[in-house]
Amino acid sequence: MTALDLSSPVAVVGTGTMGQGIAQVALVAGHPVRLYDAVAGRAREAADAIGARLDRLVEKERLTGAERDAARARLTPAESLAGLAGCAVVVEAVVERLDVKRELFRALEDVVGDDCLLATNTSSLSVTAVGGALRDPGRLVGLHFFNPAPLLPLVEVVSGFATDAASATRASGIARAWGKTPVACADTPGFIVNRVARPFYAEAFAVFEDQGADPATIDAVLRESGGFKMGAFELTDLIGQDVNESVTHSVWQAFFQDARFTPSLAQRRLVESGRLGRKSGQGWYDYRPGAVRPEPQTAEPAEAPAYVVAEGDLGPAGELLALIREAGIEVRAEGRSDEARLVLPGGGTLCLADGRTSAPFRNVVRFDLALDYRRATRVALAASEGVSPGVLAEATGLFQALGKKVSVIGDVPGMIVARTVARMIDLAFDAVAKGVATREDIDTAMRLGVNYPLGPFEWSRRLGGAWARSLLAAVDEGDPSGRYAPSLALHRHACASEGWEDFPS
Repeated sequence: MTALDLSSPVAVVGTGTMGQGIAQVALVAGHPVRLYDAVAGRAREAADAIGARLDRLVEKERLTGAERDAARARLTPAESLAGLAGCAVVVEAVVERLDVKRELFRALEDVVGDDCLLATNTSSLSVTAVGGALRDPGRLVGLHFFNPAPLLPLVEVVSGFATDAASATRASGIARAWGKTPVACADTPGFIVNRVARPFYAEAFAVFEDQGADPATIDAVLRESGGFKMGAFELTDLIGQDVNESVTHSVWQAFFQDARFTPSLAQRRLVESGRLGRKSGQGWYDYRPGAVRPEPQTAEPAEAPAYVVAEGDLGPAGELLALIREAGIEVRAEGRSDEARLVLPGGGTLCLADGRTSAPFRNVVRFDLALDYRRATRVALAASEGVSPGVLAEATGLFQALGKKVSVIGDVPGMIVARTVARMIDLAFDAVAKGVATREDIDTAMRLGVNYPLGPFEWSRRLGGAWARSLLAAVDEGDPSGRYAPSLALHRHACASEGWEDFPS
């Protein structure tokens, strides 16, 4: 049973990329759709563009010719807002300006019926603020589609402070009937995805700013070790540096300049220079004709050690021991140790990234977290300044013997994948504690909205309840700016995972 009768008209206001995409979704679902744009002629142009998209769906055999013709017949450009009278739901996708949206919805209230659901597709503004000027703010809900709307399955259903529960339930039902996966969230800066995803960009940019590695290497490590579909630099080039930076800045300001959401100075300079990514021909990478994509830094072949000595529990990296044995390298066990590590024949120590740098130690090499060490095709290493060339060569050769490419990066705390994942886990726990969304909806949103390999709670279960807190606490000790301080919610989760202690008598 659908949440909205297929005979009920749907209105879309704003006919840019998002508006056209949302209209196409409703149209293909079987509704009559009315398009309106404040600029004369834009609605007609958008209708023609949507018709061309339907033609391509027929070419790809995703629609029949008859279905396309029926959909086109249901699509109507409206000459004025008055043409939206009688619609059961209106979805707004106009410019991201609060004054414009508020004025639009005030005008719509005088046109549509009292039972019409009003929805805003805002990605960065407060739904509460958008609906604040309405006579009945209870019927306004956030219905945040992701671009491209016809392809991406996620819709964030955002309840403002005054949104009626029935309106949110109805909006979720409509999204589901349109073939989307709705997730419910409260009206907080960034909602779910744009809140929890900030570290994916921020930590990559921070490693770059700290001279830890170049963009191509950081992207390669995120893809080939972390399991992400795209690296942060290539993804923001695709999104548009101005768009990504604007969202980051908006979330940062909305959280009263919370250090956890601090924007990147390097990205600001990129935007100021006009290098906005693919759309301008240059961003972090060069997309102009003839430009050569830079290769990630990859270590030269090195000889593998004859054996390693395993001490302590390698935790998330425990699978490495089986891989080392399968590669024909002897693993000698030396019992338990306070430090989980592999000792190399040359006297060096190989440890999983734990948030500390290798700076105080001699001959210590750290390796980054991987989504799956067996399937990973690249591993990042970071060495202390005092490491001997022989120890670094042994560490490099070890991972190369396991079939991995090796990128040696600067000695940055938490490396690349480990600190990115830890920060996303932290923001996710904090969001649940503050009533933003459920754990299940956050994991769903991050997998479907930004195509992450795992949701943050799935990562947490895999890595252990105290892992993220431990790593972030170590980074925070070296960088006490507040950016890496574990949230109270993560701290409580870690304590519960480790077991409670009796209060000292």
